[in-house]
Amino acid sequence: MNARTPHTSAVRRIGIALVASASAMSLTSCGVIDGIGGGDSSASPEKGDDITVGLLLPDKETARFEKFDYPLIKKEVGNLTDDKGKVVYANAGSSPEKQSEQFQQMIDEKVDVVLVDAVDAKAIAPQVQKSKDAGIPVIAYDRLAEGPIDAYVSHDNELVGEVQGRSLVEELGDKAASSKVVMMNGDPADPNTDRFKKGALTELDGAVNIVKKYDTEKWSPEAAKANMQKAIASVGVSGIGAVYSANDGMAGAVIDALKEAGASTIPPVTGQDANLDAVQRIVSGEQFMTVYKPFLLEATNAAKMAVYRVQGRDLEFDSLTQDSVDSPTQDDIPAQLVTVIALTQGNIEETVVKDGVYTVDQICTPEYKADCDRIGLK
Repeated sequence: MNARTPHTSAVRRIGIALVASASAMSLTSCGVIDGIGGGDSSASPEKGDDITVGLLLPDKETARFEKFDYPLIKKEVGNLTDDKGKVVYANAGSSPEKQSEQFQQMIDEKVDVVLVDAVDAKAIAPQVQKSKDAGIPVIAYDRLAEGPIDAYVSHDNELVGEVQGRSLVEELGDKAASSKVVMMNGDPADPNTDRFKKGALTELDGAVNIVKKYDTEKWSPEAAKANMQKAIASVGVSGIGAVYSANDGMAGAVIDALKEAGASTIPPVTGQDANLDAVQRIVSGEQFMTVYKPFLLEATNAAKMAVYRVQGRDLEFDSLTQDSVDSPTQDDIPAQLVTVIALTQGNIEETVVKDGVYTVDQICTPEYKADCDRIGLK
């Protein structure tokens, strides 16, 4: 078998995603959540355990980045290096300019490797090139940055959109063809946005009536709410059959706009990231589904890729990058694409609870206790 394989077919990927709960659940037993899933810490002559990993994350609005991704990466780097390695962390707060400055500072400080989740994939390319020129490897994390990157670790982002779109079509059932659907897409500067959109449209085109489409600058919930208000004014609140929302932050804003417009029932609304408030909205029935991306596996494997790359452990690195992707500036980038799961009321316990992302008590606060009882989440 080739070391790196192309994406699987859309149908097969959706099948994998819809039954992947067992894969996600295995993270706990493998020690991923507890940060004990790394291999040995033996180092090659290239670099020992005393390494510095630079971590650049894009925003604080996406709850998972600071709550899960950063702590998991930090813990795994320590685990892989006998606690001799360290992570230097910076969050751009949704500013491409700030992220470029943070990246440059890491280059100036001579970190050993950079993990970057780009606010703007194109804008960060000059810093990626400068890092390469300085001999510092760059691994794109969660979003595919432009420039000469060494590897990419993320989820199968086209599959994310496919799962969202398929879930909507199946939920609408016989009403799908006549349902008016609003598409609330993400930030056009984020390369994942096009992949989410492409995946969603493979399921939605021809199956539903898409009446409005919006791109949302910086994934802003405020912008999403304003766009949803425009859609309601144009289509009528009772005329909207479903909303494709690319992530949970926008889904919450869309639902707020529908409620404020007097919607008697909320139509199916999708999401992504399995934020706690989104899971609670799913429990209450306000949000139909979200895409749970096992970021626990993504984060720990990103840490492994960074450490292995610096230490010259090529066999271990290659074993983690058996996929490949293309960016606008580079072809055949070694990659790992983690599968995703459609999270609905029926599998909350088997996904985010089982994986230790949230406890039942965190989800089932007094406001949601009756809803949790109703769906059997205890």
